[in-house]
Amino acid sequence: MVRNSFIQISKLPNLKGRISYISSKATQENLYAVYETTDRKFWTELARCNQEEFKKSGTEGTCIEARELIIALPESFVDYELDKLLKLFSEHFKQSYGVECISALHHNKRKTNYHIHLIFSERKLLDEPVEKIATRNMFYDENGKHVRTKKEILDEAGQLRGGCKIIPKGGVYERNLFTIKDSRFKGDSFLDEVKRSYTDLINIYVKDDKQKLKVFDRNGVYLPTKKIGKNNPKAEQIRTDNQYRAMWNQTVDRALISGVPERQILEVKQSEIRQKVKASIQKLGRNPALLKSLIMTAIYALELLIGKVFKMASQKADKGIEMVAKAETEQTPVKKVNTFAKAQNEPLPEMPKKSVLVSKFYRLEGIYQKLDEQNKAIYEREQQLIALGQKLSEMKGMFKGKERKQLQEQMEQLQSQIENMKRYLPTIVQGYGYKNVKEFLAEYKASKAEYGDYRKAVAEWEKLTGEKVDDSFKAKLQQKQQKAKEQNGHINHHKKNDRGAR
Repeated sequence: MVRNSFIQISKLPNLKGRISYISSKATQENLYAVYETTDRKFWTELARCNQEEFKKSGTEGTCIEARELIIALPESFVDYELDKLLKLFSEHFKQSYGVECISALHHNKRKTNYHIHLIFSERKLLDEPVEKIATRNMFYDENGKHVRTKKEILDEAGQLRGGCKIIPKGGVYERNLFTIKDSRFKGDSFLDEVKRSYTDLINIYVKDDKQKLKVFDRNGVYLPTKKIGKNNPKAEQIRTDNQYRAMWNQTVDRALISGVPERQILEVKQSEIRQKVKASIQKLGRNPALLKSLIMTAIYALELLIGKVFKMASQKADKGIEMVAKAETEQTPVKKVNTFAKAQNEPLPEMPKKSVLVSKFYRLEGIYQKLDEQNKAIYEREQQLIALGQKLSEMKGMFKGKERKQLQEQMEQLQSQIENMKRYLPTIVQGYGYKNVKEFLAEYKASKAEYGDYRKAVAEWEKLTGEKVDDSFKAKLQQKQQKAKEQNGHINHHKKNDRGAR
């Protein structure tokens, strides 16, 4: 099964404490290496600069002194030299963004999560400090705020209050060592960019292709599930959240298999989930409990589209049967004419060759048939559930209690069966190495299109040469069955010989 890369970003209000935590063997049981692109004094000055700038801004809340990435690594990376591995990932970040960082390579307690903590600065160190010289005496109160007159920082006795200060004329009243914060680190696109960059780097050094990682597409049809960390106080909320996200993803799979256009699925996701979540946050703040109701509404919208596709397919099938029956009654014998006439000694044109995708078509068609059959089976059971619900609503009266209970039990069993079938649906393609149904369908559709072109080319070749190429699915199946029959006959022949020997 294809895995998504995991990279998490967080804000650091206590830079010194966090550096100590990730780089100390006293706090980390499985600390393998620490790497720094600059000395520790840099981080002390950076924290001081950020705190001073935060005070001057008058912003409420907590000062962010730096940011941290947690980068999950494949377990096979334990085979690489620890110091060199950490240096590679740290210097990769510095070269990409031009800022200093400090990193540590860890394992969790059970040694199931190999990862890097990478702390980085949002500011760069200036080549030369920028100093501002006072053109007159400058006065600052206890909070470091500049005031206009000396009286404002004196007590009743005319003495300088504690914490207040005076910068004399000609003195340095402000000294900047760093640039302003780089705003790109605050943007939503930054994390996606970092994920892609590090995923590409990881995949270069992955030995087994099956371990190669992919980046989750947040703008795609699926919803991401969240990882639950150790001792997370919101673990139960995240677990519930993930269940509803998984339900949406299962419904997306069914919509794609049914033939609902991806554009329509994205429109439902955008209007029913993204826009409503954004509006809710702006109006009421974050409310995780609201998300599940929004997702369920979006699921109902997708199920309507799925039902519409099934009904249209059913109507087309009925119409097709009528047209075939009509054509059979009206059909008249047609004299077969052989239009082929080969010129003497004319060379035969080369038979069309199969591309890689064309060669995959029969295998992909088989996988698609499994998906389609499972999807149809789910839809049929959903229709049964609706019919039972309708029957239950019509069953009224004092003496119908037993029948109602039996119907409710049938509905519960059917609902459980449907849920299990939905969970199984994506595992069909995952068993063949695909990340999800969308990824499989993209390759299947491309293969089907190329196979159609190939068959047209074959038909043209047959027309020109008079030869016949039996490359149909039925022929392939017959070949496989014949091969299996021959193998079984060969095995039975040996068994008879063995019995004769005994």
